[in-house]
Amino acid sequence: MQFAALSSVKARVTTGAPLPFNVYAADGTLLLAKGQWVHTGDELGALFERGLLVDVSEVLSEGELLRQLPRDRLPERWAHVMNGVAQAMRDAPHIGFQKTLDDVATPVVALIERDPDLAIFQILRQEGGLAMVYGVRRSLDSAITAYLVAQRLSWSLDDKTKAFKVALTMNVSMVELQGVLARQTILPTDAQREEIRTHPARSREMLELAGIMDSDWLAAVEMHHDPKAPVDRPPVRESARDLASLARRAEIYTAKLASRERRAALAADIAGRQMFAQDPGNSMTAALIKEFGVYPPGCYVRLTSGAIGVVVERGPTVTTPTVACITLPDGGPVAKPFRVETTTPEHQIVGIVGEHGINMHITAEKLLALTAR
Repeated sequence: MQFAALSSVKARVTTGAPLPFNVYAADGTLLLAKGQWVHTGDELGALFERGLLVDVSEVLSEGELLRQLPRDRLPERWAHVMNGVAQAMRDAPHIGFQKTLDDVATPVVALIERDPDLAIFQILRQEGGLAMVYGVRRSLDSAITAYLVAQRLSWSLDDKTKAFKVALTMNVSMVELQGVLARQTILPTDAQREEIRTHPARSREMLELAGIMDSDWLAAVEMHHDPKAPVDRPPVRESARDLASLARRAEIYTAKLASRERRAALAADIAGRQMFAQDPGNSMTAALIKEFGVYPPGCYVRLTSGAIGVVVERGPTVTTPTVACITLPDGGPVAKPFRVETTTPEHQIVGIVGEHGINMHITAEKLLALTAR
């Protein structure tokens, strides 16, 4: 157990009410069980003065715990929470689905805020989530992206979280088809095209049947292919169209980064340039490109020296991230990866190196070791 002083959470203990958590002596033995009453102010003061302890896991929410988790434990938590999302999304939406989404979204959001660079790494390197099917993987990538961009746009916590949920659920009616299309070597059939065309409305219907009543959420799901399109159930607020616009851009960008049978994943710099060219002047697209940078965490890059490295942190500009070198300039392996700042001329990035040019796999665990200062 990890302990904290009882006095550090004194605001959560009141007289004339049961204790909301266990209280431990200085040696870690249980002294007062959760539910016991503190009757007077003198009793309460005496507890604080004795230097008693509380178990942090009993006091903090799951989100708060994840925000305080040591960095070396973050990859395992990412794998755990992503599997939770996969489990939640495996079945069609059902009554109680909103609570299920709340349960799986809370830890993901906490991990995004805890380390945005590692969140982007999940998208680029597809780490964690052993139970993740292609369609769910794509939805989660879009959701993480939507949250990060909403955060850069200074949206409220409620709006950021709603953006995450819209992106996670907008394709709920075609999760299985996404996997089929990813493996398919031919163009979509007419029947598949029709399913793609109608899936926004069908996703909304499925969410409504599952008990989702948030009008902005539902409208955004229905409009995510065309945020300017009329909706049969007015009025549609501008906030819903903003959610739909963000979800659409997050989906387009992450689709470019994902490989399929008929197309390899695009390099992140090319994906960013395409987004800018297709949507010039849009504030959401600009925020997305700034958030990820031209070389996001997880990209393999070649430097002017000839060395190859992996991007481990975003830098002061979209083209100058921090890189950990994993080879020498002549291509030989380094004894221990070392960090360089690409703002300096000798370490500027020449371009992204494809997976075929790398003889080693950099896991999230290794990434954290590389980012340690």
